[in-house]
Amino acid sequence: MWKRNVLKKKVRAALKQNYWTMVSVCFIIAMLTSAYPVSTAFLSSHAVLPDSSLVMPAPFSPDASNSEIIRETVRHFFSGSFLSELLPASESGPVSLIIDLLSSGISAAFAVLRAVNNFVTENWDSSTFFLVLGVIVAVVYQLFVGNILLIGEKRFFLENHSYRKTPISKIFCLYKLRCFTGPAWIMFCRSLFQALWNLTVVGGIIKFYEYRMIPYILAENPKVSRRDAFFLSRQLMHRNKWKLFRLHLSFLGWKILSVLTLGILDLVFVNPYMTGCEAELYLTLRRNYVLSRSPRYENLSDSYLEHVPSEDELLISKALYDDSRGPYTKISYFAPEQYPVFLFSVQPPFSAVRSPMNGNRKYSFLSYVFLFHAFSLLGCAVEILIQLITNGDLSGILMPFMPWVPIYGLYGILILLIVKHVYDKPVLAFLLNFLIYSLLEYFISAASELAFGYIPWDYSGYFLNINGRVYAGGSVSVALLGCAFLYYFAPRWTDLFLKLKKGYRILLCTVLTLLFAADAIFAVMRCI
Repeated sequence: MWKRNVLKKKVRAALKQNYWTMVSVCFIIAMLTSAYPVSTAFLSSHAVLPDSSLVMPAPFSPDASNSEIIRETVRHFFSGSFLSELLPASESGPVSLIIDLLSSGISAAFAVLRAVNNFVTENWDSSTFFLVLGVIVAVVYQLFVGNILLIGEKRFFLENHSYRKTPISKIFCLYKLRCFTGPAWIMFCRSLFQALWNLTVVGGIIKFYEYRMIPYILAENPKVSRRDAFFLSRQLMHRNKWKLFRLHLSFLGWKILSVLTLGILDLVFVNPYMTGCEAELYLTLRRNYVLSRSPRYENLSDSYLEHVPSEDELLISKALYDDSRGPYTKISYFAPEQYPVFLFSVQPPFSAVRSPMNGNRKYSFLSYVFLFHAFSLLGCAVEILIQLITNGDLSGILMPFMPWVPIYGLYGILILLIVKHVYDKPVLAFLLNFLIYSLLEYFISAASELAFGYIPWDYSGYFLNINGRVYAGGSVSVALLGCAFLYYFAPRWTDLFLKLKKGYRILLCTVLTLLFAADAIFAVMRCI
């Protein structure tokens, strides 16, 4: 038996002790996956962008809302049905608002609908190719990024139940274990079966709760088979679906308040509160299931999620640890209040285990030059991928400095010069990243307009914008990318760069700089 009040009380206690980490995890998941759409709906909302091929699209934001995509689909295939009566002709209305609030721009399903709409109304041309490419990118992203990060989030909350210093990086655990193809397949099957059951409406609601524990089962045991994962979720939710529905219903007031606060309350409180409650529920259900020795209970094998080993137990386990199980033997340490990873049932291959990176390191002049170009090129690649996923085309993406996006390069250098001094404070590092990029983007836009009369981007229709030069949603998204650059890409790329002989490093930087200079001169001539 389990009670809602008991679950909520435990989560509130966890929030008091580990508030910023829990909020940070849900914030990252909200920005990178299709989870928590209410949290990001207002950050990416916009009106109409200027019709100019030189205007750069807003980062990580779709040009067409999800309600508009559904409206087009209904107009093409269900004209005259009750669906066409339900959806108004304009974007305004409660139904459109609900669709946009409860769905994400990073969605393979909406990428498919966008492509289908194009096939109906347009001839086969280059835009069709990009739409198909966008669908493929969206599906791959959902399979191997979105779903894997969702499992990582569940893993964080399961460990956080007993280990209050669980790191944010736990959301990437399946990548470190090199164990994500199986979980990706199971999550794909879950999404597919759920979509098919949704056609029956009532069956979709039932299966939504029946499949609810699959990500948690994969978080505990990523090696579980598809059949066992579905079976265990079904068993765990037997006679508990209505109770979980009531638990979700108890958060309705918080969700309404979140909408009234434009998603802010969702980000700072509701998301970690709800996810923490579900994690506590899973731990309660699995504990009862294992103690009753129910069918296939041995797949729920991670006893250390609730049993915190003492220091003596850890030392004994370490002494008895079998070297053949994995590579953690040589590098593991007993971090206080953290899960003993070397005892986890799944161990990473030797090639996946690396020494911790030092993001607060010193960088040479050549390293700064190399990283400027590397981050500029990375920024261009990210812009293209997100544009394909959210819009299914590359209209407006052919920027003057293609394939460089120099604002990302300048931003990366500023991060390494300023933000690395607060490397050990991730929340402060993110806030500094947000501030630096916002100021940089505003200054570059103003300087470009003043010097050349050229407006590189216009966010006038976007929510929380300042003079159309910068808006909150774009700055938040790029700030997350900046954190990834600070904590992972910059030190890892620098290590690879330093493996080259000094002569080759100088040559590489010289060639990249000359190519960028030629591109810059051409871009300036276009603007004059």
